[in-house]
Amino acid sequence: MGQLVAAKCRAVGVAVRELDRPLTDDGIAAALSGADMVLVSVPVYATAEVTARLAPHLAAHQILADVGSVKTLPIAAMVEGYAGPVVGTHPLFGPAPAQDDELRVAVMDGRPGQDVWATTLVADWCRRIGFAPFPSTAEEHDKAAAYVQGLNFVTTVAYLAAQTAGGEVRKYLTPSFERRLVAAEKLITKDAALFTALFEANPHSHEAVRNYRNFLNIAAGGDIDLLVRRAEAWWTEKTEKKDNP
Repeated sequence: MGQLVAAKCRAVGVAVRELDRPLTDDGIAAALSGADMVLVSVPVYATAEVTARLAPHLAAHQILADVGSVKTLPIAAMVEGYAGPVVGTHPLFGPAPAQDDELRVAVMDGRPGQDVWATTLVADWCRRIGFAPFPSTAEEHDKAAAYVQGLNFVTTVAYLAAQTAGGEVRKYLTPSFERRLVAAEKLITKDAALFTALFEANPHSHEAVRNYRNFLNIAAGGDIDLLVRRAEAWWTEKTEKKDNP
């Protein structure tokens, strides 16, 4: 993600320096000197450690921001480790987005109600490099991410783990099931460690799983129509909003 951001910046003439491991004091000092914003692009569990390394080299006016897929704990780590302005961001796309992807970015105050100027500047920077920022909060973000990322991951893993891959079942796979396997392959065979870490770091993950379990209990009770009607809202609400703007 850091490479994508750097390329986007350079494409529109925004000066950018890249800082990678190993993190040395001399390297950090040289990279951070004179920067308007320092953008941390590391695994969410490393945010506190990296912030501690950067903070002594940050001037009070410099904005410290991140791109983590979880916000509550990383933002808390940045706020605790740095007294200056902190802004949380989450690009809702991967490091290699498709050409027609909408590059939306959630942007939020690190300290709600404080340093609003910093959040405004980060949102303006996002627009300049071709992203589409929208305002958020850490809590709102993480509740949504617990569903969109976390629950999607654990339910996919649980669903496929419920049946062994071999045996007679393979003779009965339908085209729709094959498409589901294609969609799940990268998630499980390549990105499982990433999504496991995000699930564990999100304070709302277990709440999302418990809520999902309640709906499974409804299915076990036989009231499938209730679930279908609720699920249909993903499409019917879009139609209603389009018809009644």
